[in-house]
Amino acid sequence: MSETSPQEDRLFEEAADLMIRLQNDPGNPVSREMVKRWRARGPSYEKAWLEVSEIHGLTGRALAPLHQVEPRSRQGVSRRSLVAAGVVGAGALAGGYLALPGLILRAKADHLTGTAEIRRITLPDGGTATLGPDSAIALHYDDRQRSIALLAGMAFFEVAKDPSRPFRAMTSEMAATALGTAFDLSNDAGLVSVSVEHGLVEIAVPGSGFVDGNRLATGQWATFDEHTRLTMRGNRDARQIGTWRSGQILVENEPVRAVVARIARWQPGRVMIADTEFGANRISGVFDPGNPLRALEAVVHPFGGRVRSLGPFLTVISSS
Repeated sequence: MSETSPQEDRLFEEAADLMIRLQNDPGNPVSREMVKRWRARGPSYEKAWLEVSEIHGLTGRALAPLHQVEPRSRQGVSRRSLVAAGVVGAGALAGGYLALPGLILRAKADHLTGTAEIRRITLPDGGTATLGPDSAIALHYDDRQRSIALLAGMAFFEVAKDPSRPFRAMTSEMAATALGTAFDLSNDAGLVSVSVEHGLVEIAVPGSGFVDGNRLATGQWATFDEHTRLTMRGNRDARQIGTWRSGQILVENEPVRAVVARIARWQPGRVMIADTEFGANRISGVFDPGNPLRALEAVVHPFGGRVRSLGPFLTVISSS
């Protein structure tokens, strides 16, 4: 995790205090003038304000409840208070990022995992699915089909042969159909990836360049970016596929946002990128999710990014 100087910490706290004042009484001209004058003191003040503004924008009104629950001290808001505010805000925003999606996943999923948990599951036909952390699947098996919906995260499938019932795994955007094969499927911040360890997998993405008939053989991979609607294909050593199961995340020319989302499955709490454009940078490399904060720092460092852990509930990545 990047170290910050006492001066940066002080400015960060002052900016957070001003943000709370402004949020609690947005129409107050005195508060607005205070913010204007504080920001005009210099580039370091403006930088701190922009950083807090980015965090506040991502967490909605997460800063407000703190002022209602715990009066602000004369010395202003502290980092610990800011974290507490974010937690209260996340609870108040139960229909937002954390609570509601979690409840929906639990209602839909047949199997799901927690942070940093990897679980191998035996499927009804004798095949297996290895779920990555913070992942969920729903099973749809009957006499005519074998279908699995990847509701969140990543999974490695070892498919049992059954020519009469093709095996299909799908996300909201991509479907992968296989007969007697092993392949990896993931959805990280809208980047859907399929990699084949052995066998053949047919992929289809409605409305994209991938339609029925696009096949991936051993060692081949394909990605579909839901944000840009772009598709990519490539080859790699089959032994490098699904390496997250043994503690390595292999990345080849992927958006930073997708790599961060994948590593974040090993990091407690929520991990957010404050700058959307920053997340569009592309990177290749091998990262160790066993130390997620260091892995995140390694991902963003080449682009001048900073990883700031605001307690066990929130980690924010911002551009310098």
